[in-house]
Amino acid sequence: MTTPAPQPRLLTVRRRVIGAMARAAAAGVPGVVRVGRGGPAFWAWLAGPAVTARLRDGRVHVRLFVVASSGDSLSALTMRVRRMVAQTIEHQLGLELGEVTVLVDGIEG
Repeated sequence: MTTPAPQPRLLTVRRRVIGAMARAAAAGVPGVVRVGRGGPAFWAWLAGPAVTARLRDGRVHVRLFVVASSGDSLSALTMRVRRMVAQTIEHQLGLELGEVTVLVDGIEG
């Protein structure tokens, strides 16, 4: 008698978990002061969430706002953030990535 091959497990992840993982990945990138909106705190409250994750056609699409440290190349910074978020979503969560949109909403320091 042979035993059946094990079935692959299906991972179910809520969008807020994807967003939290994207936020943590972006926050760890050198040059990111914080993941969030620039400007006064009330503006951040009115403007909506700093990180959104959507699922379209089986792919994850992430949009996040960051505040960058002054003196950094913004194009290089956003490229590093995109790369880190993409690696996190694809490798740690095992999900297929559609796109990562990084918006620099302020500069500090």
